[in-house]
Amino acid sequence: MSLFINIPEDSEQLPSLKTGQGKLLWIASVDHKQIGIMYLWLALFFFVVGGLEAMLIRAQLAIPENTLISPELYNQIFTMHGITMIFLVAMPALVGFATYFLPLMIGANEMAFPRLNAFGFWITLMGGFLMYFSFFAGGAPNAGWFNYVPLSENNYSSAPGVDYYIIGLILTGIGSISAALNFITTTLTLRSPDIKLNMVPLFVWMVFINGFLILAAFPLLNAGLFMLLIDRQFDAHFFIPSSGGSAILWQHFFWAFGHPEVYIMALPAFGIISEVVPVFSRKPIFGYKFVAVSSIAIALLAYSVWLHHMFAVGYSNTVNSFFAISSMLIGIPTGLKVINWIGTMYKGSIQLTVPMLFVVAFLIDFTIGGLSGVSFAIVPIDWQLTDTYYLVAHLHYVFVGGVIFSIFAGLYYWFPKMSGRMLSAKLGKWHFWLFVIGFNLTFLIQHILGIIGMPRRIYTYPDLPNWELMNVLSSIGAVFMFAGMVILFWNLYTTLKKPRSAPEDPWDAWTLEWHTPSPPDLKNFGEIPRVYSRRPLWDLKHPDKPDKRLN
Repeated sequence: MSLFINIPEDSEQLPSLKTGQGKLLWIASVDHKQIGIMYLWLALFFFVVGGLEAMLIRAQLAIPENTLISPELYNQIFTMHGITMIFLVAMPALVGFATYFLPLMIGANEMAFPRLNAFGFWITLMGGFLMYFSFFAGGAPNAGWFNYVPLSENNYSSAPGVDYYIIGLILTGIGSISAALNFITTTLTLRSPDIKLNMVPLFVWMVFINGFLILAAFPLLNAGLFMLLIDRQFDAHFFIPSSGGSAILWQHFFWAFGHPEVYIMALPAFGIISEVVPVFSRKPIFGYKFVAVSSIAIALLAYSVWLHHMFAVGYSNTVNSFFAISSMLIGIPTGLKVINWIGTMYKGSIQLTVPMLFVVAFLIDFTIGGLSGVSFAIVPIDWQLTDTYYLVAHLHYVFVGGVIFSIFAGLYYWFPKMSGRMLSAKLGKWHFWLFVIGFNLTFLIQHILGIIGMPRRIYTYPDLPNWELMNVLSSIGAVFMFAGMVILFWNLYTTLKKPRSAPEDPWDAWTLEWHTPSPPDLKNFGEIPRVYSRRPLWDLKHPDKPDKRLN
């Protein structure tokens, strides 16, 4: 692990990091860089676990009437796959990038609450392991990642898996809230005196706004989870219809969290894209203010759209119309961001590095996911396609095509800074092409499967015309994605065995993290340069023509 931090030879601050005790000090570390790296390793570990679950799902669905795994095990696997990818892969990866780079980008040497930072990581890790311990304790949760009542009540799911789901998500939620408090406070109080809020990098800005989203959304989920746990353990009646409770109430709690959760994952991903695009287009970001303000609009609108997940419940046309309109409105600020990124690339000197390739794939696939999402805002279409594979395809185009592609872009972009080593561009391109081709082969065709009627969350399916062909193609695509991930892990392994050779600023970038050694020292900055604009390193590199305007 000491591969990821610079320790001067004459350092007396943490001399034991050079010995076998160094690994133990990672457990006790409160350094934001080490904690950020541990979040990323956590995400990579669970990406392997969730990916293997996805391969089992696609193997089971490759042919009709398959009996590879039992129906009960299938329910547990697809439930844990969804939980893993959302709460144990995307969230830790994005929190990890933010934990590592937010202080560096604003000229700070640490997070505002270092011990709270460490607490957030360890309680998230505990929540993840606790959920997976359920496999050895009588059965994993089996009611879907959204855990709908009454499927999650004792009469339907008496195995303890749902209880592990509840407690595990409460713990990971507490970890997310801890991180959000840190991000907000650090941004407000520890910025370099020269850096005003309208000058911070867009990644910092979106993490900052995202902190408020987390603080508003996760308490809703945790409240619902506590109520469900009381239902299951003490026979309360919050959600049990036969006892006067309301199963629909659980849906309100979950989706009042669940739709903001989409943007809790998306906003930091948008921030990564907003850092990578200008650097590899060799142009300042087009419309900084529009990108920043549209993030605020997304955060506000995110709480007015949750009922579009519940159009099939049977609410009145007035209620459905309100949420349909708000669901369409939230597409406007998101679309503005896409226009800004394309505007930045327009007439730029584009360098198709591996990070930039993933940005291009993001722009295409996330747009497809956004357009299919808008179709769900149209109530009759939602009635027809909800709970079909069209929804599965839409979810993955937003989650993988949007969030995961952004994480890959951030990994290749910032890996030299974190490790002092450059990932192989050749292997990176193999990873890119195999993963992107496999992703589109897997999920693009699922839109058609949904339109012709294949329901989601089914263990197997009858041998209907074209269903087997499209499912086989979808499963072949999953193999391509798996091969791409094998190449990524091989790239990481072989690169980390090499000596450090990455310069401070291999991309000729503009933000303050590239002003530190690769990897940064224990103390981020000995002296912070004066900041006159949103591109401080441009000013240092071009003193004859500093970018003193706020572009």
